[in-house]
Amino acid sequence: MNKIISNIILAITLILAQGLFFNNINFMGYINPFIYLFFIAYFPIKNNRTLFICCSFFYGLVIDVFSDTHAVHAAATLTVAFLRPNLLKLFFGMAYEHQVVRFNSIDLKQNIFYLISIILIHQVILFGLEIFDFSKISLILKYSVNNGIFTFISIFVLYELLINREK
Repeated sequence: MNKIISNIILAITLILAQGLFFNNINFMGYINPFIYLFFIAYFPIKNNRTLFICCSFFYGLVIDVFSDTHAVHAAATLTVAFLRPNLLKLFFGMAYEHQVVRFNSIDLKQNIFYLISIILIHQVILFGLEIFDFSKISLILKYSVNNGIFTFISIFVLYELLINREK
C-alpha cells in the first residue's frame, strides 16, 4: 500500500513539474525536457499491464491538458507503455522474464540503453504526430534528438536522486 501511495504522489508531482515548469523552458525555442517519462520508464514491473497501459494513457492525457496539445502526449505515452515489456525483455533478458529486475541495482549500460530507447520512441511519435508531415522528417528528427538529449539528462539525474540513492 505504501508503494501505491508513493507512486501516485510521484506521478502527480511529475505532472505538476512538467505542466508548471518544464513546459515553459523552451531552450532554443523548442527544447523542453519531458520529465514525466520517468514515471513510465521506472514504473514497478510486477503490476498489472492492462492497468499500467490505461494509466499511461490518462497520464498522457493530463499532460496534454497542461500542454494544450491534442492528445499527442497520450498517444506517445500509450505507445511507450505498450512497448515497455518488449524493451525490458530486450535490455534485461532473463531477469525480466523471471520478474527479478530491480531498477536500483541494474547495470548502468543497460539502464542508459533502456532509457534512451524509451525516450526516442516517445519523442519520434510525439513530434511525428505534432508535425504530421512526412516531408518534414528532418525537422521531426531534429526535434526528437534535441529534446531527447535534454529529456535523458533530466530523467537520468532524477533517477540518480530518487532510485539509485537507495543503494
